[in-house]
Amino acid sequence: MQIALIAGEHSGDQLGFKLMQALRRAKPDVVFSGVGGEAMVREGLPTLFPLTDIAVMGFVALIPHLPRLLARIRFAAEAIIANPPDVLVIIDSPDFTHRVAAKVRKALPALPIVDYVSPTVWAWRPGRAKAMTRYVNHVLALLPFEPAAHQRLNGPACTYVGHPLIERFDELRGDGNTGAAPQKPPMLLVLPGSRRSEIEHLMADFGAAVALISQKSGPLDVVLPAVASLIEPIRAAAAKWTVAPRIILGEAEKFAAFRTARAAIAASGTVTLELALAGVPMVVAYKVSAIETLARFWITAPSFVLPNLILGENFIPEFIQSACTPQALADSLLPLLADSPGRAAQLAKLQALDASMRLPEGQTPSDRAAEIILRAAAIE
Repeated sequence: MQIALIAGEHSGDQLGFKLMQALRRAKPDVVFSGVGGEAMVREGLPTLFPLTDIAVMGFVALIPHLPRLLARIRFAAEAIIANPPDVLVIIDSPDFTHRVAAKVRKALPALPIVDYVSPTVWAWRPGRAKAMTRYVNHVLALLPFEPAAHQRLNGPACTYVGHPLIERFDELRGDGNTGAAPQKPPMLLVLPGSRRSEIEHLMADFGAAVALISQKSGPLDVVLPAVASLIEPIRAAAAKWTVAPRIILGEAEKFAAFRTARAAIAASGTVTLELALAGVPMVVAYKVSAIETLARFWITAPSFVLPNLILGENFIPEFIQSACTPQALADSLLPLLADSPGRAAQLAKLQALDASMRLPEGQTPSDRAAEIILRAAAIE
């Protein structure tokens, strides 16, 4: 029994190795081939080439590497065609993995192809959903609203298999953020993002907002989980704040802070889902360069905040571009630090989000994904 797996970056590698474990639990004699990173290689994947060959971020950075990337797409597709598996699974990174799948489909029209992680067709370029039907049989979605989006857009069959974060409830949760009385002083998380551009655009506003909040609420325990690669610009920007944050590093420390935080201010991104599953009320900001602002004209999603999209309601305040001011952020955060109706309402919505994302008892996202992949290959 052969399963080909094609990942294109670190996040896909992390999904891929857990999927390999789940597939092996269900079918111990499975043989893997394809492209993956260090985690998938440790799990037994003889990768065709290292992920560093294709992991290029950004359009400008891509241009000089384009010939090599096209060669790798062709090489991966030809390797699969030469040794056809029972099923091909492409994992995230659609700019790479979907091109491999399209080439394979032309040569092997009967081969089942499963896409693990839906592209954001619900946010921009919705025509991709219908185009995917030419080379994808089934999409495994990480977000519960994505199956309905693919159905609406005439995309491939799509099933919600669960987000990897739901396997980490115990790490994310604690009693501190749902207690009746706030801690003294209350902990305010500040999460300015994991990209240098986000740090540049948000740190000053976040610092000014914290100062305004402190003036009205009194002392705060301000905690800033930082990405190690950006620690220097974060420290430089935080040095200008009137309320100094405690800067922490590493996922373990970040999740420990989530378990006791009273509220958070965060850049838009996956961290908003982490906070939501941890039960931390939040305010979200999104600020980009003038050039990047033009891209918003092609974005069709009603929100930039994943929890809002999942529940179909903008219950988490979000402040975009010019609306992202220190005063607006502070005004929205103050009620979340107190025992206010606004805090209670957001906590209730976060509990509903929890219920909407859960899988049947005992099932993990990887197990559910493996089940559908095996069914697609007709080898259960």
